[in-house]
Amino acid sequence: MLIRNAEAKDVPAILALYNHAVRETTAAWTGQEETLDDRLTWFEGRKSQGLPVIVAVDAADDVAGFASYGAFRAKEGYRFTAEHTVYVDPDRHRQGIGRTLLKRLMELAEANGIHVLVGGVDGNNGASIALHESLGFEVSGRLPQTGTKFGSWLDLVFLTKVLKESDAPMG
Repeated sequence: MLIRNAEAKDVPAILALYNHAVRETTAAWTGQEETLDDRLTWFEGRKSQGLPVIVAVDAADDVAGFASYGAFRAKEGYRFTAEHTVYVDPDRHRQGIGRTLLKRLMELAEANGIHVLVGGVDGNNGASIALHESLGFEVSGRLPQTGTKFGSWLDLVFLTKVLKESDAPMG
């Protein structure tokens, strides 16, 4: 697998991965699939803000997964904290793609001055929680029955990783 910056040509594959998660999993807590225009707007918005969107591609340049991060919260006090997202083609789970994408995203975040990276994971997604923990993330909180999908209440687990210890800025 090659990890590279996503390009506009990758957006339909990114959309397909995201919409699969909407339809079939509790990774995205919505039942509303996105359109190509929605995902293009998201992609262009990330690019215009200088935020990364990366993809894992195989030898044929087919997208096997994608990852990105964005603002955790809008207030300036949170400007050194970002929340990430990682989606992998379900036919390619357990091949190290999610790990490779998340590790690269952590490198990019640190290089871009992000102090803390946050993941929000369905409390029943043990594989994702274990992946995060294996990369040094810590469970920082569990919000019980915070969401709902497929007729079930869902717990939201926040996992955090301080990327580099440093003094807090003065302003």
